[in-house]
Amino acid sequence: MPEAAPPPRYRPSVAIRASVALHVGAAAAVLLRPQVWPWALGAVVADQLLLTGAGLWPRSSLLGPNWTRLPEAFAPRACAAITIDDGPDPEVTPRVLDLLDAHGARATFFCIGERVLQHPGLAREITRRGHAVENHSQRHLLSFSLLGPSAMAAEISRAQQAITATTGEAACFFRAPAGLRNPFLEAVLERAQLRLASWTRRGFDTRNGNADDVLGRLTKNLASGDILLLHDGHAARTAAGAPVILMVLPRLLTALAAAGLKCVTLRAALPPPAQGAPGTAPAL
Repeated sequence: MPEAAPPPRYRPSVAIRASVALHVGAAAAVLLRPQVWPWALGAVVADQLLLTGAGLWPRSSLLGPNWTRLPEAFAPRACAAITIDDGPDPEVTPRVLDLLDAHGARATFFCIGERVLQHPGLAREITRRGHAVENHSQRHLLSFSLLGPSAMAAEISRAQQAITATTGEAACFFRAPAGLRNPFLEAVLERAQLRLASWTRRGFDTRNGNADDVLGRLTKNLASGDILLLHDGHAARTAAGAPVILMVLPRLLTALAAAGLKCVTLRAALPPPAQGAPGTAPAL
């Protein structure tokens, strides 16, 4: 199995470095001229609001590197990535796998660690069929973005251990629950040798059971390099009671084929390792 280069070593983003400098400057200003404290406090509050907003915007790169598309070097290959979150689900995932097989497509499954442990055979079946299982945290906590670095690291490492022990392959990517995060995440991911991935567009298929609407969102301005998001776990239901992903996926795969786009895993777009580089991670 080919190897891929590990994530770049952690270096705080410009926004985080600027935030640290602002806090130090505000503290120094108050010590030297106490009367400026209202201005210093206002600057700190504005900075915290900016960082909070960046964490609540899943596609933001202000807090660190974030795959919202396949890398530019990979885009000319006429490929797109379908990513499927919140499984594995014993009712939905096997049918999703059959649909992918029928179209000769490969997908990336961002799995919840607890569900991997509950359905180990299904997690192994995902990889056996040529897809990738990636890290979506251990419990998919709605409060994930409020966690401190230790608790966040525990959620990620427990899921990583579950995936590796079950499938025999370590995850290379992480997606935060609901895409929400905070400034602690990037350093935690660097230590775990994981890359953050979000998406180019999503269909909101956990709450929208209208297959036409979901498909329309996913295929609008469809282009090479797109990362598309669907859900096999927590899937919304159509009016007939079917998981909406099962109604959308065949049509999405047909649209991708009509656009001349091949479906690949995120791992397929990872850069190769530098010669002699240690600590590489597996790639499909």
